[in-house]
Amino acid sequence: MLIILYFLALILGIIGAWSINKLAFKWGLIDSPNDRSSHERPTPKGGGIGILAAFTFASLFLKLSFTFWVPIACIALVSFFGDRLDLSPTLRLPLQFIAAILVLLLISDLWPLTSLYSFLLTVFFVVFIVATANWYNFMDGINGIAGITGIVGFGLLAAFNILNVGDSQFTILSICIAFACLGFLPFNIPKAKVFMGDVGSILLGFVFAAIVVLISKSFLDYVCLIGFLFPFYADEFVTMAIRLKDSENLLKPHRRHFYQILANEMGIAHWKVSMGYGILQLIVGLSVLWLRNLGIYAVLSILIIFFIGFIWVNYAFRIRIEKRG
Repeated sequence: MLIILYFLALILGIIGAWSINKLAFKWGLIDSPNDRSSHERPTPKGGGIGILAAFTFASLFLKLSFTFWVPIACIALVSFFGDRLDLSPTLRLPLQFIAAILVLLLISDLWPLTSLYSFLLTVFFVVFIVATANWYNFMDGINGIAGITGIVGFGLLAAFNILNVGDSQFTILSICIAFACLGFLPFNIPKAKVFMGDVGSILLGFVFAAIVVLISKSFLDYVCLIGFLFPFYADEFVTMAIRLKDSENLLKPHRRHFYQILANEMGIAHWKVSMGYGILQLIVGLSVLWLRNLGIYAVLSILIIFFIGFIWVNYAFRIRIEKRG
């Protein structure tokens, strides 16, 4: 039965991308290039609707709590309409925070708001979920990067849960999402016939962060799990630091992420950059899984080493570009 479920998730990922590719111009789901874009021609967007369909079907099949999947599905639908109507962040962000709070109601028995500590922890997790959802969206700027990251990230979540005998429902859900991303990917790489859009990237980031919170049983678990999305977090933190140093408005759109520099300024093919990020993500994730039994200091040490390496490579490329410019 599970094989059929995974196959259906794959098919839904394919159907979603194929449908948007055929109907996007009729529905007005077109991403026209501008000075911040990494693409050169109008391209259909919203292909992640198939990933949303797979997530919803899997949640119903697994009989997951409505407080978990309904708020997430609603946020994804809002994002889908945002792909069409270009909704303001002032409207989307409050809805995302509300959805994150509703999702955390699922674990109210683990962290009841009976102390200042539990309240602050809940606030932190709400911000973490919303931030991850939006950062995943910000990182979806070149062909293949969101889909490959989804396959690797959710695959690692499933592996972690299996190794630690976690809730099988979230293991199965993670595998379904990975298969849905796999179904979408051929439409987005090496040349994009369709973009994932906010409906896919916001959904993937939101679900990833929610599952991290829900299956973490300790601080060690949490650190290990966030390591599965290392390239996205590292790129976002480094880019934010650079933009703050340059006194830029963090809310202003840009294309200063490291992956954008590699694809745009360095002229490296999108699929090569995306594969590079996916390989780095897999290496970091497997390292974290391998070192987990050695404790929190071993895991933190390897993540810090990878982060320092990421900063060094980032700096070297940016300096090289400045000299060329």
